[in-house]
Amino acid sequence: MLHIHDLSYRIGGRLLFSGASAHLAVGHRVGLVGRNGAGKSTLLKLIAGELAPEGGEVALRAGASLATLSQEAPGGRQSLLDFVLAADRERSRLLAEAEGAQEPLRIAEIHTRLADIGAERAPARAAAILAGLGFDRAAQARMLEEFSGGWRMRVALAAALFAEPDLLLLDEPSNHLDLEATLWLEGFLATYPRTFLLVSHDRDLLNRAVGHILHLDQGRLTLYAGGYDGFERLRREGLTRQTQMQARQEAQRRHLQAFVDRFRAKASKARQAQSRLKMLARLEPIVAVIEDESFAFRFPAPQVLAPPLLTLDGVSTGYEAGKPILSKLDLRIDPDDRIALLGANGNGKSTLAKLLCARLQPLSGTLRRPPRLQVGYFAQHQADELLPDASAFEHLRALLPDLAEAKIRARLGRFGFTQAKADVKTADLSGGEKARLLFALMSAGAPQVLILDEPTNHLDVDARAALVEAINEYEGAVILISHDRHLLELCADRLWLVEAGRVQPFEGDLADYARLLATRRREAGRRQRETGLRETGGESGEAQAASRKDRRRAGATNRAQTAPLRRAVRAAEAELEQLALEKTRLEAELADPVLYAGPAQALTARLKRQAEIAAAIAAAEQRWLEAHEALEAAEAEADA
Repeated sequence: MLHIHDLSYRIGGRLLFSGASAHLAVGHRVGLVGRNGAGKSTLLKLIAGELAPEGGEVALRAGASLATLSQEAPGGRQSLLDFVLAADRERSRLLAEAEGAQEPLRIAEIHTRLADIGAERAPARAAAILAGLGFDRAAQARMLEEFSGGWRMRVALAAALFAEPDLLLLDEPSNHLDLEATLWLEGFLATYPRTFLLVSHDRDLLNRAVGHILHLDQGRLTLYAGGYDGFERLRREGLTRQTQMQARQEAQRRHLQAFVDRFRAKASKARQAQSRLKMLARLEPIVAVIEDESFAFRFPAPQVLAPPLLTLDGVSTGYEAGKPILSKLDLRIDPDDRIALLGANGNGKSTLAKLLCARLQPLSGTLRRPPRLQVGYFAQHQADELLPDASAFEHLRALLPDLAEAKIRARLGRFGFTQAKADVKTADLSGGEKARLLFALMSAGAPQVLILDEPTNHLDVDARAALVEAINEYEGAVILISHDRHLLELCADRLWLVEAGRVQPFEGDLADYARLLATRRREAGRRQRETGLRETGGESGEAQAASRKDRRRAGATNRAQTAPLRRAVRAAEAELEQLALEKTRLEAELADPVLYAGPAQALTARLKRQAEIAAAIAAAEQRWLEAHEALEAAEAEADA
């Protein structure tokens, strides 16, 4: 599907790609990972043709279609459903042509093609995608201009998913989603029928939705089979082997050099010395492992206060008198609490956060807090409030004017700001660096409560791991709002569900919550189908019940018929993963100089096995593709 060969590209004199190569097969679901600033978004632009490479080539399969997730929020007086439907350009073009076509043969061709691409099912498919991303039936009929930028970005994602190009490029699609929509997206992408390349720092999304990881590191691309956890394991093993091989080679080099230095001047040993000099020249240097610069967050220890820190009795709150967003809140927060807020966007999670940090006042009821209580509040929109011409040091000094310069810099160092980086203007900081600066600012007063509203949007995987560690080491209470399930699972021990104007403890874990959401989506889909039948004068009463029974029987029959095909797909995927692991191990052995100094039979056997593995991978990919196409055809026939 996609071939990247010997790619090179620079930005501002900095070499982003140097000899980067990769191959993505048809149907592969691939996650693109790398540290912030490595060039992931630039690579997507090179693939999409928005940028031209300096060297090498990026080639898409002949005739293949490509689409990207728009970075601009759509707008205008067009309904959400119509905007998403328009993303299928062929369908829109054929429908427009059909309205004015006169020639019978052409009319027949148009309708045949419309049937082939499933044009009749398109509105239902578009509605299902919009519903999964949080838009109910009423919202789908509203105009784009009525929604905020974040919600319109969801519509842009829905359009990209609906279009189903041969290659879909997605750059951080979950940044504008809540946990509920992210869970739906995981399931949708896990069964996506075409090829996609996904940039994301969400570990759960990368573990559940993709079958391969493409790692961008030091200008090179490496493809790994499996999800993110498997990639991390394989990469750690590879780095360990590389370090060991480099150490062995250095020992061999020192031994040869010592012999040459000792016997070069002796006539009786001159020939052996020359031979070892040639061996030294032939030793290809093994590149040293360069560890990425790492950092750790450390929130300051708060002054201890007696529990409870916050108590809410019958509280209601909102932005306008008489119109509460949340009501009848009876809550308590203690110093050791780790609470995650669940609930779809728009239900009041951020409203509750603002109430707890005193940015909103109760409309009724009683909220009690100790006089010395301090609350640190983090929200992504606060990055827009940073002064672009002021440095991180100047921002923190404004909050702590009486603190010595050395202590201010030491505090910034807790959040990964070196001496030089602390003096860089905010406008020149990356999104992740701005987020870390906000962590430093919100915790400047050593608060007893941290409220973190989507803290991970601009953090890479390593920075998210550092945040998890910092939260778990922090001695105060933490309230979390996040779509990052990995963060919530590792940090939260209590769940509160914000829904229908109330806040209630959720009895269960995140897996239980995911199952609850799936059940609700199925029930909503059933009700919507039944409503559609009633509105179109369709079946009712006993006929509807009989129809549902027929559909259930048909579904069971279809599952039984497609079970062998699903097993074949899973078997091919498992075989590909095992072959990829063996290929990685074999390549490491072939890179070991010791192998070439040993018996020729060992080298020949490994080269032969390398060729066998390459052939086996090609055959397994072909079996996977055939099984996947057969499964798609069977499911399409069942839906027809």
